[in-house]
Amino acid sequence: MGPFSRRRADPATTTNGRGHGHHHGEKRAAATDYHINRRPTFGMWLRTVWLDILTMAALGAVGLGVYQAAPAPTRSFPIVFQDQEIVYPQFAYPLRKNIIPIWLAALLASVVPIFIILCLQIRIRSFWDANNAILGLLYSLINAAVFQVFLKWLIGGLRPHFLAVCKPRTTGMLQGNGFREVMFTRTVCTGDEKEINDSLESFPSGHSTAAFAGLIFLSLYLNAKLKVFSNYAPHMWKLTALYTPVLGATLIAGSLTIDEYHNWYDVVAGAIIGTMFAFSAYRMMYAAVWDFRFNHVPLPRGNVGTGFWYGLGEGEEGWGTAVATRNAGWGGGAGKMGGAPGDAVGAGVMGAGVGTGTHGGGGVFRGENVV
Repeated sequence: MGPFSRRRADPATTTNGRGHGHHHGEKRAAATDYHINRRPTFGMWLRTVWLDILTMAALGAVGLGVYQAAPAPTRSFPIVFQDQEIVYPQFAYPLRKNIIPIWLAALLASVVPIFIILCLQIRIRSFWDANNAILGLLYSLINAAVFQVFLKWLIGGLRPHFLAVCKPRTTGMLQGNGFREVMFTRTVCTGDEKEINDSLESFPSGHSTAAFAGLIFLSLYLNAKLKVFSNYAPHMWKLTALYTPVLGATLIAGSLTIDEYHNWYDVVAGAIIGTMFAFSAYRMMYAAVWDFRFNHVPLPRGNVGTGFWYGLGEGEEGWGTAVATRNAGWGGGAGKMGGAPGDAVGAGVMGAGVGTGTHGGGGVFRGENVV
């Protein structure tokens, strides 16, 4: 039995209208393409991800092309007053090496979450959970990266070390522009062209974007799998585990203000972009973000004609065991599920009763207000 395999449930216990919405007998065979207890063949898996692979490759090519392009806008900037005092000293810091290079930030934002996701499969043992988590992470990272490189290219801004790499001429006949001709363009720069191009693309921070896109996604995953905000009071270590990725992302982003590679607003913008894509990607791949009853459930592709049915039953297609905790009946115990204000699904319960596991209850939830 492999690390992503579970013992198949007894078909006699299967109840229609539960789990992944394969309610009808004629769709039971098709449901085997997407099942917590079964690893698909490579061909089955490839049919569900080939379009994603092509999209990632296309986005990667576009992002790389934009990243290598010269800055699009022409920016004007003052240099010194008549007494040779620097007008904007906040752009006169020395050029330093990154405390955390961009390749390391990207590595930490991708490899660390993937490693933790795979480690949790020792307990979860679901191929489709690992598949959705890793794909969702890549959705977040790649889309956020392309989003921010377009902003860098088309908007950009001055890095704190801009004047140090620009090395503007401040003597002789200088032709300025604007009122009293006190503004200049990069034509007055005498530094390395590649460094000048880079120093004109400060907004937003790529480090910050990558860190928050990857590590916030990991934090959402840990919340769902450890049931940190759930129907019981967990131990303190789970709260620590939940916010450790957030601390890591903040430290990576904050380091950019120490090595003077970014302004604070570049870092904040990158954090917002990364967080936005982390939340979006997680909700694309899982049944909820905050609703603790469903936020651990990896969603199907829908290529068999059905999606996840927001029900309260285990059955053969139940997903109550796709968690890394066994507290309060999660993972196949005898816990009861009643819901909580603000977390409950808005349409209410159709039916009543308490079954096994945290999805105990014979009713069905409609999914209108799941967030």
